[in-house]
This record gives sequence, C-alpha cells and structure tokens, in this order.
Amino acid sequence: MKLKLKRPVVFFDLETTGTSVTHDRIVEISIIKVNPDGSETVHSRRINPGCHIPEEATAIHHITDEDVADQPLFEKVAPKLARFISGCDIAGFNSTRFDVPLLDQEFHRAGIDFDFSDVKFIDVQNIFHKKEQRTLVAAYRFYCDKDLNDAHSATADTRATYEVLLAQLDRYPDLGCDVDSLSDFSAMNRAVDFMSRLVYDDQGREVINFGKYKGRLCEEVLASEPGYYDWIMKSDFPASTQKAFTTVMERVRSARKAAARAANATEGVANA
Repeated sequence: MKLKLKRPVVFFDLETTGTSVTHDRIVEISIIKVNPDGSETVHSRRINPGCHIPEEATAIHHITDEDVADQPLFEKVAPKLARFISGCDIAGFNSTRFDVPLLDQEFHRAGIDFDFSDVKFIDVQNIFHKKEQRTLVAAYRFYCDKDLNDAHSATADTRATYEVLLAQLDRYPDLGCDVDSLSDFSAMNRAVDFMSRLVYDDQGREVINFGKYKGRLCEEVLASEPGYYDWIMKSDFPASTQKAFTTVMERVRSARKAAARAANATEGVANA
C-alpha cells in the first residue's frame, strides 16, 4: 500500500554526540523527502558538532572527531536545512521523543525559529510498539524480512524507517495510508511540546504532565504560582517546552490585564 500524501513528508534520522536533547549535538543527518507523486529527494551530510564526540557515541555510530573535522557547524547548514523541510510533514523512528526535539533545539541555537505548528508527525516506532513491541533492527527484520546490517548509520536507519512504514501499511489495513491517520495513531498523547511536558486534555486545555503539578491545568498553576514559570525558564528544559509554557503564561498575563482594566472601569463608573 502506498502513502497518500497531500504534501511532502520527510523521513529523517540523526546521529548525535549523546542522548540529551538539550545538551548534545548532531554529527550526521539523513533525510528522504517523499513527494505526493512518489518521487524522492535524499539529503545526507555530516556535521561538525563543535565539541568532542564521546567514545561511547562513536562506538554506536562509528563517527569520530576526525570524520567531522572538515564539516560545517550546524549553524552554517541550518538555513538550507530549514528551507528543505519547510512545508513538509515529518516521520522518523523514535523521532517525536528525540530526533525532532533535538533538531528543534539545534535550530534554536542557530537563531532559527522553525515553525512546527502545522506539521503532522509520524513516529514509526510508536506504530511498531503499539502493534508488535520491537526495536528498529527487529522491526526491519519483522516487516521487511531483511537484516539491517548498517544500523546506526543515519542513511541506513532513515531508509529502513521508510521501508518499515510502507510494510506496516501493507500489514495493517486499519492504519490508513494518509498522514493525518498515521500521525494520530503514532502519537502517544496529545502533546503540546515535543517532550510531552504539557499535553492537551479533552477540552483542548494545556495540562502539566510531569512533577508535583502533574494532572493540573497549566493556566491555573501559572496564575497562582508565577514563580513556577520562572523555574521552567531557568531550568534545563528544551526550547519547545519553554515556548509552550510561555504561550500559556502570556495568556495568563493578558487575562490579568483585562481584569485590571475592567476593575478600573467599574471603579470609574462608581466614582462618577
């Protein structure tokens, strides 16, 4: 079964210096842009992270400091990369919890405010876990009957992810083959930010999804304890999380100003 696309979707994978969304850097990125007519454009390159690649990371993806010494920093390729994926939906393997938020963090450091607000996300790993409970290597073997011999190469992992999704479409007719259906199914919750620190409830309100305020409306918490917002902004949260909290905080501040104006107007009438 083929994907039904209204606009391009990019399958992508990152190799990085580690597993921290806020601190680690990209050393390799591979993208397959699949267009509605089925044509593909492949873009892969290595990136100098501007820091030492830890040996434990090199042991996984086999990329060393010497391999990227002559490669550009992310900030140099960021504008072209942003243009390449602009207007596309995004798919990957474990992408909503790691690759997308890390890419967003790299864009943020490069001074690019990439707009993900209208992007549909497909996480092939979530589909796999909901259906079969496996890793990418096992998923490739299970769905495609092939061994992923070059695992942890960004190019190989990206191609495998695309092939796994196509095989999933054939295996599970109930999935639907359009991006909206796949995005809805692969989402683990209705996340506001990439890390799901805020999630939407059934009424579309932002709810805190971690810590001592888990389960409480974000707007109510920020209205009663504005210091919590200061803690969010000063702590080690990804840019997308801080941006989501800022959106709610701005709404709280606007409501306070409106209430103050209404109170002043009422007082003015009473004193007239």
